[in-house]
Amino acid sequence: MTDIPVRVRPEIAALPAYKQGKQAGATAYKLSSNENPFDPLPGVVSAVQAATAFNRYPDALAGRLRDRLAQRYDVSADRVHVAAGSVSILYQLAQAVATVGDEIVLPWRSFEAYPGIVTVTGATAVMVPLTDAAENDLTAMAAAVTDRTRAIFVCTPNNPTGAIVTQAAFDAFVAAIPSDVLIVLDEAYAEFVTTPDAVDGTAVVAAGHENVVVLRTFSKAYGLAGLRIGYAIGHPRILDVARSAGIPLSVTAQAEAAALASLDAEEELRARVAAVSARRDALVSRLRDAGWDVPDAQGNFVWLPAGERSLEVAAAFEAADLVVRPFAGDGVRVSVGEEESVERVVAVAASVRP
Repeated sequence: MTDIPVRVRPEIAALPAYKQGKQAGATAYKLSSNENPFDPLPGVVSAVQAATAFNRYPDALAGRLRDRLAQRYDVSADRVHVAAGSVSILYQLAQAVATVGDEIVLPWRSFEAYPGIVTVTGATAVMVPLTDAAENDLTAMAAAVTDRTRAIFVCTPNNPTGAIVTQAAFDAFVAAIPSDVLIVLDEAYAEFVTTPDAVDGTAVVAAGHENVVVLRTFSKAYGLAGLRIGYAIGHPRILDVARSAGIPLSVTAQAEAAALASLDAEEELRARVAAVSARRDALVSRLRDAGWDVPDAQGNFVWLPAGERSLEVAAAFEAADLVVRPFAGDGVRVSVGEEESVERVVAVAASVRP
């Protein structure tokens, strides 16, 4: 890159910046970022408004929230790590375990940030294609592990395709992986899962698998995407090195207050999650009726496998004031948004059916 005025690592200069879901205009439905369509609860807003000590640094460890989550999952507080979104912890873990000459195995297509996270460490991303059912191919991922592998990312429900990893499949996968290789189980959408055989990361950690770290977030089900707060559960020393690789004081007092208030209001929030999950299931059924081969969806989004027509299909949605997320050459992800958006989504999808 000759236009950069200083010397930059060439792989970073060539790396596209993370592409956020497109913002929506005043009249459009934003279905591009898997956000919770409900407004924040009044009690959560009040908690944020009360956290006004901006002149003071926040608690670097988010201690109150760590303690609350430790109690929730019946683990010690040193097995919980809080950061500015679960993606921050992904960066921390990758930088802690991998460098030039190492490899990180990941499913593809999956969370758009994964390859960039690996590139920043200097390691090589080993991208394993999904199965025909749009699931993480755990058998192929296990087979891709070499003596250079330092970490494996497993995404369930997989973003953007929505398919889950089962408990049985994950248990077999962990048994097949060397115990000194980090397995990151990314469960950003876990609260939306309704299928009973899905993996439960907290149960995996409780079972004593010390090389597994589970990621969760308050961005999706709890509706705190704009405040950036997520957490990890895992072995204390793994979480220690993640913190060492992170930016100190990145979790604001306002985000911690909102997360605590959200846990206090969990019954009401769970009802909202159930409403979104039911809306998702109904949308999947109607999209299949419209001719789309939609994979089983367990997040708060659905996947339209549009292939080479992905940009064309996304343009049709945008023309109808529905902002969606295209992945060129693969498909289009449509977040489950407001109830009022569903009819329009189905109508557009039917008009551009395969």
